[in-house]
Amino acid sequence: MRRDPALFAIVVGGSIAGALDITYAIVFSWFRSGVLPARILQSVASGLLGARAYDGGIATAALGLLLHFFIAFVIATVFFAASRKFAWLVDHAFVSGIIYGALVYGVMNLIVLPLSAYPRRATFPLVVLATGLFVHMFFIGLPIALATRKASTKM
Repeated sequence: MRRDPALFAIVVGGSIAGALDITYAIVFSWFRSGVLPARILQSVASGLLGARAYDGGIATAALGLLLHFFIAFVIATVFFAASRKFAWLVDHAFVSGIIYGALVYGVMNLIVLPLSAYPRRATFPLVVLATGLFVHMFFIGLPIALATRKASTKM
């Protein structure tokens, strides 16, 4: 049975990227500020619900986790779709994945977050900027690009 390359790239790439990213966010926030994991997930939900997400308990934390992975799958879908038009994204998956991760970081923090209902103005202290950019490049962009390359070699 032949697997669907789009489904493979999106599900595998998005799942790996989503899991690595949320793990980073939870661990980093815990060690940096003592923030509990549920609060991190609620902060994701606050992009949709605003400040009331923090009062929703486990329900809004679960919504945040769902939204987080939805976003990861969308990011993987965009890369896969682009790779159908631009073969060099697959041919140079390591470099294109890192660049894509940096672009995702910029789009998420400079466009999506300000347009969302997130209740606070985002700030970027150097440690947050550096680790966030690193994570987006190597834990989001790269796994998505490598999953897309793997899917493309099976077509």
